[in-house]
Amino acid sequence: MTGTFTGAPQPSYRLIPSRFPPIGLFDTVATAADAQAVMELAGWTNDRLAADRLHRLPQSQWVYGRPNSSVIMAAFLHSAPEGMRFNGPDLGAWYASKEIETAAAEVGHHLRREAIARNVPAMSRTYRAYSAKLAGEDYCDIRGLQGERPDLYRPDSYAAAQPFGEQLRSEGRAGIIFDSLRRRGGTSMAAFIPPAITNVMQTDHFEISVEARARAINVRRLRQ
Repeated sequence: MTGTFTGAPQPSYRLIPSRFPPIGLFDTVATAADAQAVMELAGWTNDRLAADRLHRLPQSQWVYGRPNSSVIMAAFLHSAPEGMRFNGPDLGAWYASKEIETAAAEVGHHLRREAIARNVPAMSRTYRAYSAKLAGEDYCDIRGLQGERPDLYRPDSYAAAQPFGEQLRSEGRAGIIFDSLRRRGGTSMAAFIPPAITNVMQTDHFEISVEARARAINVRRLRQ
């Protein structure tokens, strides 16, 4: 297996669009049975993709009954249909960065891709920042291996990276630490085990703006 295994940098940061509510159904329930029942009442199971993903997670990995449980679970249940770099379409992962600047660069990149896909000249969106501790000492660290494993870092394809990540998930590994492709010198992580995402706290709000045909990402911290 490529890379060594180590703990993740602490803390880590993740940005989430502010249009998604900060409090959700997993925060308020006490048992896994309650979580399933409330999901049905809230209509989450009408989204078959989210319901199927929930049952791909062992029940022992459901997170509920603590602050920001829903923020964690949403990362696994509402992932992109085509997957992301280190996860396929069947189940999401918690992507975060060592530096808040790297987290902003990552979401800015995807915001620009959205602007291009929508054929609009520019886009702006407000995000909430969360800090978190990623527990575990078996994150596969592939930092500095772009030359040895360029297939895992390809900017235009996840064909090798997704099977690599899913193999680690199947082995019960905590996740992956990798060099950010969006910010030179930045570090990002993909975490695969929801209960290992701890101490999740909302911090600042940011407005991020991009232009479809320019590389600059404009980040403005909003007053609370």
